[in-house]
Order: sequence, then structure tokens, then C-alpha cells
Amino acid sequence: MTQTDVSTTERTSVATKEPSMFRVIYINDSVTTVDFVLDSLVTFFNYSSETAEKITLDIHEQGSAIVAVLPHELAEQKGVEVTLAARRQQYPLQIRIEPDES
Repeated sequence: MTQTDVSTTERTSVATKEPSMFRVIYINDSVTTVDFVLDSLVTFFNYSSETAEKITLDIHEQGSAIVAVLPHELAEQKGVEVTLAARRQQYPLQIRIEPDES
């Protein structure tokens, strides 16, 4: 009698999913200065001065604007950072985070 060796191979499949993206939206108000909005876009989102000016104008003219689309944790972090910076300077700037539907 001979003994037969049995070999088994296990395959594990891990499905990775792209993180959900979220919009960071600035809401216009009559108290927060244009300079603060410009500076926050440059400081927290690394926009050039020209791009920050365009976004700031959009916020002012439309009442709000999407300033970034980021993974949830990063969007939330940026929203908190900007809100804290605004409050330190006594500005009521509101930041909204919502799922990106696109």
C-alpha cells in the first residue's frame, strides 16, 4: 500500500472599496470676512490665491460653494479645523459636510 499526499490551497479574497467621498461646503454669512475665507482656503485646502478668490466669489454670489471633495474622515477634519479657526476669530462661518452623490 502507498500513501498519497494531499495538498490543499486556500484562496482568500478581500474586496477593497474606495472610501466614500464627501463635499466640504462653506456657507456664506454677513460677518465672516472675505480675507478669512481666502486665507482658510489657502491654509487648509492648499489652494492658490487665484483659485481661492474664485471659490470665495462663488460662496458670496451663490450663498454657498463646494470647496473640496474628500474622503469622509479628511472632510470632517478639515471642517472642524476651519470651524475652530473661525471661532477663534469670532466668525460664525458654517461648514457643511455631505455625501458626494456624483
